[in-house]
Amino acid sequence: MFDSLSERLGSTLKKLRGQGRITEDNVKETLREVRMALLEADVALPVVREFIERVKERALGQDVLRSLTPGQALVKVVNDELVAVMGEANERLNLNTQPPAVILMAGLQGAGKTTSVAKLARWLKERERKSVMVASADIYRPAAIEQLKTLANEVDAHFFPSQTDQDPVEIAQAAIAQAKLQFVDVVIIDTAGRLHIDDDMMSEIKRIHAAINPIETLFTVDSMTGQDAANTAKAFNDALPLTGIILTKTDGDARGGAALSIRHITGKPIKFMGVGEKTEALEPFHPDRVVSRILGMGDVLSLVEDAQRKMDKGSAEQLANKLKKGKGFDLEDFRDQLRQMGNMGGIGSMLEKMPGMGNIPAAAKQQVNDKELGKLEAIINSMTKKERQRPDVIKGSRKKRIAAGSGTQIQDVNRLLKQFAQMQKMMKKMSQKGGMAKMMRGLGGKFPMGGGMPF
Repeated sequence: MFDSLSERLGSTLKKLRGQGRITEDNVKETLREVRMALLEADVALPVVREFIERVKERALGQDVLRSLTPGQALVKVVNDELVAVMGEANERLNLNTQPPAVILMAGLQGAGKTTSVAKLARWLKERERKSVMVASADIYRPAAIEQLKTLANEVDAHFFPSQTDQDPVEIAQAAIAQAKLQFVDVVIIDTAGRLHIDDDMMSEIKRIHAAINPIETLFTVDSMTGQDAANTAKAFNDALPLTGIILTKTDGDARGGAALSIRHITGKPIKFMGVGEKTEALEPFHPDRVVSRILGMGDVLSLVEDAQRKMDKGSAEQLANKLKKGKGFDLEDFRDQLRQMGNMGGIGSMLEKMPGMGNIPAAAKQQVNDKELGKLEAIINSMTKKERQRPDVIKGSRKKRIAAGSGTQIQDVNRLLKQFAQMQKMMKKMSQKGGMAKMMRGLGGKFPMGGGMPF
């Protein structure tokens, strides 16, 4: 997400960072570039105008012009104002009510609403330790009810069955009544979507809202529709008292116009963003962290949180102890590291959160994909235990057998062995006293694209 905006803003602001003196002229020139970058990202024009005015006012103020590092001071102004546009801080779900807390989901068809119900159920179970029941009030699409049933089973949430001949209001009320009997903490009600906003749709969801009085009414919107997403959210917000937005499909949105427009146009916070198709691919929306990614400064805090939550600590400790005892890093350890990366959302998700990714060439970024991780693991799985523990024995005939067994080419096996050898060297350095510092100095602050890591 934000790839094109990040690239444009990054190159524009980079020119200013090192400047010892800033004038009104180069501020105007910079803001002209920033304005174009935002418009190209499909940010709504009123949002762009107000943003540029606020930055201009602060940029020409004494704090920036008299700063010892005016270029960096101006970058901070842009950072602060981008955060302000998107809502200052993450706004948590309000679950402070007599159980069950009821969440009503609204949105157009195709925006990922039903999938978001399952993602949110999983997030509530894993992060908030809540029991969750889901129910579908979409009586127009039997497939939507079946889809939610399948997803509920996947995320281990209670599923309240419904039929297409029932009234949506009665479905919602019955689900809440059942949740009370089962002492469920949270009920999420999925509603019908349409291809466009119409009177029947709005009338139905208003009836449901009035009947169940949810503590949270979340609007699910496809980020790839850009500023249209913000306009659709406004139409729903005019009809319903929305409490927040879930921005979906952000992993496929290179522009980011929706994220930068919605808060300004609706006045409602983005509470979550969908970052992939899997049910675990839901992140709380932190404006400050998102802006940090846009400006190429990464999002180390989210990366650390992901690692703490998803990495197998036992496996990590075993590897650390193995290296301390002087036992080598082998291909079985390498496979474990690949799996850990997959658990953390994949290589692409990890790299997006790392500082300095804006300096990596676009061609190198395109080589980073999670299919490559699967291919590498398949190659390692095609080896014998002896080969995984002693990669030096893998010669011509063995390579041919491994490639055939994994459905890859011999050059893929060679590439893996080369990457493994580089990773092995890094691990050896890390296991030595002061090894981490030496290794970072050796990298020269640059991330090893294409060579030392598996992509």
